[in-house]
Formats: sequence, structure tokens, C-alpha cells
Amino acid sequence: MDRDAHHRLGASRLASGVTTDCESPPALPAPAASGWHGELSLRYQRDAAGTGAHDRHSGPLRVLKRLYPEGPAICHHVLVHPPGGVVGGDRLDIDVELGSGSHALITTPGATRFYRSDGALAQQSVSLRLGADARLEWLPLETIAHAGCQAENRLRLALAPGAEMMGWDVLALGLPAAGAGFERGSYLQHIEWPGVWQERARIDGADTRLLDSPLGWAGHRVLGTLWFGAGTALGSARRDALLDGAREALMLDADAWPAGASSPHDGLVLVRVLGARTEGVLQRLERVRAAWRQLAWGLPANRPRVWST
Repeated sequence: MDRDAHHRLGASRLASGVTTDCESPPALPAPAASGWHGELSLRYQRDAAGTGAHDRHSGPLRVLKRLYPEGPAICHHVLVHPPGGVVGGDRLDIDVELGSGSHALITTPGATRFYRSDGALAQQSVSLRLGADARLEWLPLETIAHAGCQAENRLRLALAPGAEMMGWDVLALGLPAAGAGFERGSYLQHIEWPGVWQERARIDGADTRLLDSPLGWAGHRVLGTLWFGAGTALGSARRDALLDGAREALMLDADAWPAGASSPHDGLVLVRVLGARTEGVLQRLERVRAAWRQLAWGLPANRPRVWST
């Protein structure tokens, strides 16, 4: 996709109703020749009134809404990227820090899309840092890697003692329902939680051994990963409860697609789901998230309204 087309896409996306809290959408600067660079910083603090939030942005990345549907203790943030997609030369940096005892839920209203590149790299980098006894739910909707993209998606976690989080990553390769596969392109997924979890996978559209083998993606083109992480080791009873809750939720449609739950570390529980459509994968992850919310924190599912709009 050329730069002018990318700019037109952004204008079209804004015109369709994706705006901030302002009455009219803010004007975006013309993209530089080297690509968009969007930065967003989110800070959360807990006080007697609840969880307060401060955000600061630069470029085409911002907070659409701050909501408190569960009361003042939990801040829900909806993040938007008005251009509507990430192309070669673009870079998005998201930095999130939760103060002691705060609780935030962060999501998006739609997919993150990495579009075809003429060779330049498109990058997204996310840093999530949790203070003591903080809770975070990192729940962006799916990432779509379009054919021909050259993309890197990096996530780094840091949890202080007593902090806990659940998060997910849903990756769709191409648009198989529209007859648009992922026969070419490259996507790098890097997840790093020092001392606990490090995962690095490069997916090449031409690597049929990975994508079609039963030891790899087994012909599916959507992969969902959900995790529960704790800065203090989970006791065996709590780990077992989270694993049992995940497996029970996944078994509700066991004949659908491959899925499983494991605990590779005493502070981490993981769920993986393969599928043919993002909707089905997200539905299964949502059920596990609902079970974990109740089991770990005594909270109802409280599905973000933006997912239904």
C-alpha cells in the first residue's frame, strides 16, 4: 500500500465515526516519508476514590474513551489508531504503567491490521509494567497480517510482587473468508517476561511446513494465546483451579478446533487456540477469561460494550 493510499484510508476511517471524545475528529498531520510514528503513554494510580488514569499521546494513536462500567475501582480504556492500519515504515509504541493497587482493562474497537509492504518494516511495541498488587486486563481485538506484510509485534511484561494480569494475543494470517490468504510476507511475534516467559516466532507465508503441518498450525490461519500472569508464584491449588476452569470452558465446543491449557511456570498459565475464523477463537478465549475473572478475582465477566458495536 502506498503512502497516499494509507492517508486516504485514515481519512475514510475517521469519517466512518472513529473519533475521540471531541465533537469532531482531530486533524492528523500528513505522514512523514519514513512513516507514521505513534506513541501512547498510559499511567494508572489507585487512591481512595478508585483508579485514576492519565494518558499522553503523540501521532496517530490515542484513547477513545475512559469508562467505569464496574465502578471507580476499575478503569476501562478503549485505544484507537485512526489511520486504520500499519504499513511499512510505521511504528506504534504503547507504554503502560500501573501503580500499586490499581486495576485497568485495555481494549480496542477493532482489529490491528498490518498491510502489504514494499520492503519497509512495520512495527508495534508494547510495554506493560505492573506495580505491587496491581491488576491489568490487556484485551486488544485481533491482529490481521495481510499478505505481503513485513511486520514485527513486540510485547514486554514486568510484574511486581502481588501484581496479576490476564491478556491475550489473537493473530489472523490473511483473510481466508474473503479468499485472501497469507502466501507471502513475514510476521514476527515476540513476547518477553524476563525470567518467566520468552517467546519468539517468525511466520513466513511461504513456510508451508509450519502453517500446514499437524505439528504447526495444521492448516488453520488463526492462533489465539491467552495468559494469566502473577508477580508472586501461584499456589498449586490456584494454578489447578485456573487450569481446570480453562479446560472446562474450552470443552464446551471441544469438536471445534484444537485448544489446550498448560502452566509452564509457577506464575503463568497459558491457553492456546487454533481456528479458521477470528470470531470462533475470540469466543473461546472470552469464555476462559470470564472463568478466570471469577476464579482469580471474584469478578463477573463484564464484557466490554465496544466489542458489540
